[in-house]
Amino acid sequence: MTAPRIILCPGQGAQAVAMAKPWHDASAEARSVFALADRLLGSRLGAPLSELCFSGSPERLNQTDVSQPAIYVASIACWRGLLAQWGAGADRAVEEARIMAAAGLSLGEYTALHLAGAFTFEEGLELVALRGRAMQDAAALTPSGMVALIGADEGQAQAVCDAARGAGGEVLVCANFNAPGQVVLSGSKAACERAVEEAGKAGLRAAPLAVAGAFHSPLMAPAADRLGEALARTSIRAPRCPVLSNVTGDPHASSALGSIEQTIRTRLVEQLTSAVRWSQNCQWLVRTAAGSAAEFHELAPGKTLAGLMKRIDRGTKVTTHEEPAAS
Repeated sequence: MTAPRIILCPGQGAQAVAMAKPWHDASAEARSVFALADRLLGSRLGAPLSELCFSGSPERLNQTDVSQPAIYVASIACWRGLLAQWGAGADRAVEEARIMAAAGLSLGEYTALHLAGAFTFEEGLELVALRGRAMQDAAALTPSGMVALIGADEGQAQAVCDAARGAGGEVLVCANFNAPGQVVLSGSKAACERAVEEAGKAGLRAAPLAVAGAFHSPLMAPAADRLGEALARTSIRAPRCPVLSNVTGDPHASSALGSIEQTIRTRLVEQLTSAVRWSQNCQWLVRTAAGSAAEFHELAPGKTLAGLMKRIDRGTKVTTHEEPAAS
């Protein structure tokens, strides 16, 4: 009998020119995903999405308004190709492919929610296209950035934020808890620059990241407002398997905020201005998979999440799917 599967979905930063092209070339199911995305987005990105993914410039692909829909589409093209390999139909994919749970890093949470049936491919694509555009616009409002801290736990990272924030109302917060000893800070440009100095004083390594702005910080509030309006118009359904929330670290569920559908809307808005608790997401998945012989699979593009899992739980093997397995 097929072992249960856990699906990991990549986020922004995984993009690369030619991503998911092997799936497009080998799988009719994957090709149909790119074809539909090209029709839905039209000329909004300046060129067809498939062209930007397969042969566009790295500079354009790395821009937030392109990279977010591009990664979403590439991951789902990979997913549809895998379903065909696994003999699972698209209508009952979660059940037939024995999906135990799904999780995604930041943008990847939308991919995970789609494959669990929370919204259609088309609805998800509209959300991530708006999200990418809104985050890029918000980043342009204020000089800002992100800094990776290596060797820091949450308390040490918070201490660096407190020391570097300054007295002028600047923003600096913990934005990503990616793995033990790997925390990303996000905030005002000057505060990020001071954070590198403060990290050195604390014996930590720090490096500025090449990003458009301060993602997962209060500086993304304008983008969160726009996303909230779009989510209010989007039909959300209860996922058919557990999907992890980046904000809480646990699966989406009904809460004091309301039904699971309303809670998902609220958490996705909060995600833009809150820390991504990816390490906690993965720890929950590892605990849940214990004793079940569950397989972990990372969708294209990239192998970032497999690398993070080695730092989170070295005993958990993640199979990556940059291209179809040889038949």
